[in-house]
Amino acid sequence: MRKLHHFIAGLLLAAGTLSAFADAYPSKAIKVIVPYAVGQGTDIVARFVADALGKELKQAVYIENKPGANGNVGAQFAAHAPADGYTLMVGTNATNAANAFIYANPGYEAEDFEAIGMIGILPLVYVANNASSVNNIQDLIRAARAKPNALNTAVSTTTCRTAHELFKSLAQAPMFPVDFKGSGQALTAVIGGQVEFMVDTITSLRAAITSNQVKALGVTSASQSKLLPGVKSLAEQGVKGYELVGWTVLYTPRGVPAEISHTLSAALDKVLARSEVQDKLLQFGIEPQKKSAEELKAFAASEKEKWGRLITAAGLKAN
Repeated sequence: MRKLHHFIAGLLLAAGTLSAFADAYPSKAIKVIVPYAVGQGTDIVARFVADALGKELKQAVYIENKPGANGNVGAQFAAHAPADGYTLMVGTNATNAANAFIYANPGYEAEDFEAIGMIGILPLVYVANNASSVNNIQDLIRAARAKPNALNTAVSTTTCRTAHELFKSLAQAPMFPVDFKGSGQALTAVIGGQVEFMVDTITSLRAAITSNQVKALGVTSASQSKLLPGVKSLAEQGVKGYELVGWTVLYTPRGVPAEISHTLSAALDKVLARSEVQDKLLQFGIEPQKKSAEELKAFAASEKEKWGRLITAAGLKAN
């Protein structure tokens, strides 16, 4: 009986210690790994969200940049950090979906992370040179089918190329991708008429669209985007099932105590629910989108399958 009393007392002590630990969280500064360079789009968004999250948690939340290998360097570091809630990561469709299929050994797996919450999505948009006779997605499909692989589409990133491959597949529109080293070079080629079409993020092309340097054909989100009002999505224009967007999610390493995950998730939800935060994210070129924990799990699985299938079919590999 005495041993039983000691055992029960031990359990109660452990439970009390865990509860006190969870209640005290966060008791020190929280580090957020950004696996990209300072000043890059993800970094700008991460700094804004980290500042707002810190105010909500009443604790310092700071950014540590660890760029390299399209996000692999920072993601590997974050994946192997202590699962105590004091190291987070702002991950993307590259780090947590695409890279596993592009790199032979990224140094981590998407399953090494647990999602705290989605920050938002980054839809892409198809555009055409102003002199083109193509004015919408159905025009583009008809033109591509009439001249298989004769029409060129400028792409500058893996995300752009993957969006292109999905369009070719679902719309049965054979077009040839032309690789550029950056969005600026690709856009210059389209404006100059060297390439007729282009797909890239709305963020990269919005200024050129609004200044009538190119014309928008359709966005790659499931429906119209707040980032480019009035432009219908590919799905809304008849490409059934088309949806491919970049995305940004806040993660912890796998194994963080549930109480801490809940604290972080609740704080992030409060931050992202504020209208001024949503407006600022839209200015940064990211469309806020909320998903529940269960929705995030389903989203992660479907995105990994989608990106893997398209990247494998296109034969994309790191140089």
